[in-house]
Amino acid sequence: MNTSRGPLVDAESLALALEENQIAGAALDVLEVEPPPADNPLLRAKNCLVTPHIAWATRSARSRLLNTAVQNVGAFMAGDPQNVVNA
Repeated sequence: MNTSRGPLVDAESLALALEENQIAGAALDVLEVEPPPADNPLLRAKNCLVTPHIAWATRSARSRLLNTAVQNVGAFMAGDPQNVVNA
């Protein structure tokens, strides 16, 4: 399973391992190149699930993101910025 960065997985090696049943399956939310070229072997692998880089977007994650954004705007307006990354 890879939900972080596509280049962490060697696509050719993974496709071969899947084809030869060396591993039972793979689940990928990221690929080395996005969007993937049509000839990406992982797109044809029968035991490989590929999602379009949306695994993070659960209902609770999106709700938490929205709540954090609203709180950050309120804190900024009150002169107390939160989650500052350029300080």
